[in-house]
Amino acid sequence: MAKGKVSYSCGLDAAVDVVGGKWKPLILWALHDGTHRFGELKRHVEGVSEKMLIQQLRELEADGIVHREVYREVPPRVEYSLTELGRALNTALLPLGDWGETYMERIVASKESAA
Repeated sequence: MAKGKVSYSCGLDAAVDVVGGKWKPLILWALHDGTHRFGELKRHVEGVSEKMLIQQLRELEADGIVHREVYREVPPRVEYSLTELGRALNTALLPLGDWGETYMERIVASKESAA
């Protein structure tokens, strides 16, 4: 997520800017089935630190992908959901997930043989 004037060379460049990194696609996948509170997301996105999850959620919110709803209750409650743009992005990521499922064993084997 860059500040100021942003320029992309193609659509893929723009998409990778929004969804790039290890955690954002996993956060998007965790939100595909609806609204979740922070703790639920932390459990769904295995291995992410609290600090990193907060940072990634803020970036996705700033990019218009995730909606953050704060409820003025005691104790305070915050829920995250996908925006229309986020749902469209998730739909675009589905074929990539399918590709990963299909070739996961090959990918793992290649990485293990390279190590």
